[in-house]
Amino acid sequence: MLTRKQLELLMFIHERLKESGVPPSFDEMKDALDLKSKSGIHRLITALEERGFIRRLPNRARALEVIKLPETMQPGIGRARKGFAPAVIEGDGGRKAPASSVSEPPLESRDTVPVPVMGRIAAGVPIAAIQNQSHILHVPIDLVAGGEHYALEVRGDSMIEAGILDGDTVVIKKSDTADSGDIIVALVDDEEATLKRLRRKGASVALEAANPAYETRIFGPDRVRIQGRLVALMRRY
Repeated sequence: MLTRKQLELLMFIHERLKESGVPPSFDEMKDALDLKSKSGIHRLITALEERGFIRRLPNRARALEVIKLPETMQPGIGRARKGFAPAVIEGDGGRKAPASSVSEPPLESRDTVPVPVMGRIAAGVPIAAIQNQSHILHVPIDLVAGGEHYALEVRGDSMIEAGILDGDTVVIKKSDTADSGDIIVALVDDEEATLKRLRRKGASVALEAANPAYETRIFGPDRVRIQGRLVALMRRY
C-alpha cells in the first residue's frame, strides 16, 4: 500500500519518463507535489525504492527507473486537496490517556457502527500521510456519537506513557480544530502526519510526545493542520 504522496510521486516520475525519457529533477518533483523541501522527496523516493516500485541507477545523476505501478489505482488521488483527507499515518504518538478504552465488540452487535481504519501509527519519525482504507472496525455507538470518525492502528512504543500500547486502535473524530492538551492527528507541511498532544505556545503550535525518547516539535501555525481528535481506544485481548 502506497501513501498518497508516494503514489503522486510515482505517477509524476512515470509520466515524465513516458514524455521525455528523462526523470524529473528533485526540484521539479518538489514543486509538482507542493512540498516545502527536497528532504521530503528523498524520503518518498527511498520508500518507493524499498517497496520495489522504482530503482535508482548507479553512477548516473537523476537516474530513476519505474519498475512497476500499483495494480489498482485509488480514485481521487491528485494534487487537489478538497475537504478532509485524514488518511494518516505513520508517525509517532504519545500523550495522556484517551477518553475511552474498551474491547472490540462482536460484529453482529446492534450497538456498533462501522468506522473505516485508515492507516497505522508507528513509533519513530513521522512520514507521509496515507489515505487508503484497509478495513472496517465496528465501534460501540456511544463512543462515536455525532460527527464523522476514522480509526488508526498503533505500532511501536512511543505511546506507552499515554496508556496506548502496540496493537491498539485509536478512534479519531474528524475535526480541523482542537483544544490545547487534546490528542490530535496533525498534518505537518501537508507532507507528514503524526498523532500528538497539542500544545499552543503563543502563536506557535507544539506537538508533544508522552515518551521522553521523543522530542516535542514546535511549528508555526501555518505549518500544522489538525485532522482529527482522539475520542476512544480499542484493544483486543
